[in-house]
Amino acid sequence: MLVNKTGKQSVKKVPNKDVPLNKSNSIKQGTKSETTTRRNELIDIELFDAWVDNLDSSTQESFCSFASDNYSVIEIYLYSRFLGYRGSITACDLWVRKEYTKPDHRQKLLFEIDAMQEDIRKLRADVETGLVKRDAGVARIASMQKELRGHIDQVEKFTNTKDRKGILMAGADRAIRVLMFIFKDDPIEIPLEEATMSVWARMQLEE
Repeated sequence: MLVNKTGKQSVKKVPNKDVPLNKSNSIKQGTKSETTTRRNELIDIELFDAWVDNLDSSTQESFCSFASDNYSVIEIYLYSRFLGYRGSITACDLWVRKEYTKPDHRQKLLFEIDAMQEDIRKLRADVETGLVKRDAGVARIASMQKELRGHIDQVEKFTNTKDRKGILMAGADRAIRVLMFIFKDDPIEIPLEEATMSVWARMQLEE
């Protein structure tokens, strides 16, 4: 029994000796790992943030506007590399998630697809048990299946478009880097850099 400074009695909680030692160690290791991961993420975000801060005002405004409007981390990362960033895509991804939170429309569609499939399953069961008239149930199921196929088609188009544009942007980034290396310290270097910026800007607007 302990006595605190106010004179009131307090009871010090005694650790439970029945808790296995390995379980306690496992909890500590898990907490330590999570803390380390979180610290590394904060460092990555700070490093990318510092890189953005060091851009000149017009370039920084252009890049931040692109990052705000674009849903593809790959494209944002490629754009940052074009501007001279040499870090990892992980740091870029963490920075974008922190600065520009965006809805995941593809994930929302996938959730809706799961919900529709469950509704169709339940409706079929109701038709089989007689809770819903067969002719009405069959018509409703056909309508729901049509809507379901539309959602699946949207997901496929969204994924294919995103993948295709990512590949095109990666190829353009590679081509531009090779050209800039070939014409480094050449009189054509500055005009070429201005031209590549125009090409990059146009590709960003293409669907």
